Amino acid sequence: MEILAPAGGPEQLTAAVRAGADAVYLGMGAFNARRGAANFDAEGLKKAVAYCHGRGVKVHVTVNTLVTDRELGALYRLIRDIGDSGADAVIVQDLAVAAMFGKHLPDMPLHASTQMSIHNISGVRTAEELGFSRVVLARELSLKEIEAIAAGTDAELEVFVHGALCVSVSGQCGLSSVLGGRSGNRGLCAQPCRLDFRCGKKDYALSLKDMSYIGRVKELENAGVCSLKIEGRMKRPEYVAAAVDACVKALDGERPDTELLENVFSRSGFTDAYLTGDMKDMFGRRTREDAERSAKALGRAAGLYRRERMSVPVDMRLELSAGKAVRLTVSDGINSAEVCGEIPEKVTANELRPEEALSKTGGTPFRLRELTADIEKGYTAKLNPLRKQALEKLLELREEIKPLSFRGSFEEPERKLRRTVPAIRLRFEKAEQIFDCPEAELICLPVEEIKEEHISRLGGRLAAELPRFCPPPDEPELRDRLLKLKEKGLERVFAENLAHVKTGAELGFKVSGGLGLNILNGAALEQYRRMGADDAVLSYEIAMKDAVRMPGEAKRGLAAYGHLPLMLYRSCPVRAAVGCAECGGRGKITDRMGTEFTVLCHGKKYSSLLNPVPLYIGDKDLSGVDFALMYFTTESAEECERAYSAFKRHERPGAERTNGLYYRELK
Repeated sequence: MEILAPAGGPEQLTAAVRAGADAVYLGMGAFNARRGAANFDAEGLKKAVAYCHGRGVKVHVTVNTLVTDRELGALYRLIRDIGDSGADAVIVQDLAVAAMFGKHLPDMPLHASTQMSIHNISGVRTAEELGFSRVVLARELSLKEIEAIAAGTDAELEVFVHGALCVSVSGQCGLSSVLGGRSGNRGLCAQPCRLDFRCGKKDYALSLKDMSYIGRVKELENAGVCSLKIEGRMKRPEYVAAAVDACVKALDGERPDTELLENVFSRSGFTDAYLTGDMKDMFGRRTREDAERSAKALGRAAGLYRRERMSVPVDMRLELSAGKAVRLTVSDGINSAEVCGEIPEKVTANELRPEEALSKTGGTPFRLRELTADIEKGYTAKLNPLRKQALEKLLELREEIKPLSFRGSFEEPERKLRRTVPAIRLRFEKAEQIFDCPEAELICLPVEEIKEEHISRLGGRLAAELPRFCPPPDEPELRDRLLKLKEKGLERVFAENLAHVKTGAELGFKVSGGLGLNILNGAALEQYRRMGADDAVLSYEIAMKDAVRMPGEAKRGLAAYGHLPLMLYRSCPVRAAVGCAECGGRGKITDRMGTEFTVLCHGKKYSSLLNPVPLYIGDKDLSGVDFALMYFTTESAEECERAYSAFKRHERPGAERTNGLYYRELK
């Protein structure tokens, strides 16, 4: 398996390569999910690719943030820079970014970021159809679930094997953006989950321990994983080296230095809870003792990358005969370098031993694999300068940048103000919340809530909301339920992830896209339309000025009311703190300021953290979008109806509300 290491900057890159990584992933510019790292500019990327390729290491470039229509020109220039660098792959989240790479750099392999929240067979297959050769799976999967995905798909699968864990499913967190205007989907997560949220008697209730599967890499290999990914582009080079070294040892069947690994960085130790499926003890935080151990371990970890790693095998051929210049040829199997030296000297003693001189490759990334020597007896020559010169020449050949073919030009999409009057759509958590609302264009209800009576009563206005998290064991059951509901007359589904857009279309339903799709630009909206979604809710992180000017003809809407979901949990923090018996499906978590957040349980399969302050923009001018979605969660039927009536009359709310991010410039 490939060991894929983080390179937040040049020093981390060196540490990863020298410790034994097979590939590194790094970011550049504004379109990577770790904008706070040192990262690389265009020239720095070329140097990084040259350095890595010289040493047999691949470079994956992260372009894994959501982009706006206003940023597509800058993205186009970034794509050209990445193509010029000769990098080996790009990791992306936004379907617009994937489409632009496919158009302009068609030979560049696409890897689906974990920010795409892909966690089942349907999701991976859909990514394959979109042109992705590799999928970075969601971190919340068990070993059995990973194995099932590998058995059911052909794409390469990459999994995180070590490093920090987000308590939310990656790509499904809006906590940082809503609380502080710094979006994780835009590369600037402020990590508010690491602050002291409390649940019951438990402190730091949203902070997970770091994951570590290094002791189980052989099981991952047997499951069908091709790449082991280490988290940590914001971490020190010593951390990178220690994690890579541990992976190398584990794959070689040696015992990894887990003590050094934990001392360099951990949060109250490590967890493999997702992999085992036993999610009882996952929570931990960075303590003073953790930091003190780190300070002591850094020197030892730094020793792992002080010297070049002689990892590239080369063959050498030495030709030495009277009257001819000595000739040395070195080859890595693809590239060959040939150098000539002086005329050999005649000697009467001390027969030449070429292996001794030519195997001294220390200080270079090369090691001698096989030597062929054609030496005339009685002659000698100085071989050390020849070896040095030949290896330097070979390294230059290996480091030569090979740009990818770039195609097409960029045309700025037309962003004109749309003239539409939005219809109202209603999303309910429970069937008993539904009130008489004949003017509503669409009524959305979780699929498990829908009964035949709802289909008969609401007809084509009813849409079944599909689960936001649906691992492989749940996929067949969901398809069976949908087919039965279709027989009873259900016509539309509401899809919150990539997999279910495709599943809904394949089963013959009309498809609406939900908030979980994170649509921030017209190109992504168009891509989902091609997949079968005839309309979609845009991301609640979008600016209103972008929403009403979004290019394309596909219908689009905005979440306009509701306690919106800020996080998606598979490992429920309330269950960990107080247990399901004390929760009742609506657990409570409190932040440092005393603000209480509801954690809404979804059939004990997953849960959502709800914003305590409801979004309400019913009194705003919403012309320019096709529909406004009222997102009901914990309200009673009476409260739902009052909010709906006020919204229809464009009233200002009497209670506390938020305008969300629509009228703020998101970072």
